[in-house]
Amino acid sequence: MPPPDRTNQTDRSAVVLLSGGLDSATVLAIAKSQGYACHAIAFDYAQRHRHELDAARIVADTMGAGSFRVFPLNIGAFGGSALTDQTLDVPKDRDESAMSTGIPITYVPARNLVFLSIALGLAETLGARDLFIGVNEIDYSGYPDCRPEFIESFQKTANLATSAGVTGDGFTVHTPLIGMGKGDIIACGTELGVDYAITHSCYDPVVHHQEPFACGRCDSCLLRRAGFEQAGVPDPTCYAPSGGTR
Repeated sequence: MPPPDRTNQTDRSAVVLLSGGLDSATVLAIAKSQGYACHAIAFDYAQRHRHELDAARIVADTMGAGSFRVFPLNIGAFGGSALTDQTLDVPKDRDESAMSTGIPITYVPARNLVFLSIALGLAETLGARDLFIGVNEIDYSGYPDCRPEFIESFQKTANLATSAGVTGDGFTVHTPLIGMGKGDIIACGTELGVDYAITHSCYDPVVHHQEPFACGRCDSCLLRRAGFEQAGVPDPTCYAPSGGTR
């Protein structure tokens, strides 16, 4: 059974997965523009770029999320990803062809599957039936859990595995950025008033005078920088000066 059509409802709530990066900030803006009361959730999964959690809180407050939660989830205990294992190096200075070849070491095993499952539980508790996530099929750096096939499969599972789903009041997983390039995403967010200066995307930030700066060299920084160039929008990112530490 497909999830119900709630397009014409006037009182709608949604759970938005909010990392603090530019994609998720744009998704929050899109959800709000569609009339949703947004409940944001971020995840502390022992990531090396935990500065993104501070950015997520600022984004949620600035953009008027109805609530904001940080869910502790130590995926880092498993290792296997440069984002959670300090012994693994984050790839730097890769060109576009390298980024599109294979699954990079920054892939966190089953991350979006786990995140969406927890967000689903929160949504059912809140009475929300819509989830928003900023996965992207084009600029996804080879992550398998950013593909439309995964989202379609998860939505089906969500409506098989929950009380709301089996009673007919099912869930919809929204991926408004799924087919957009980074430049298009930034152009969309700019039109919706997103302040990208408060977002944080870097996988391996540099700390300078106790403040986090983007490294400017990881895949996420390179895609972000290229996106602003493509959109013709000034890049507000604070990149690392010399003398910082990781």
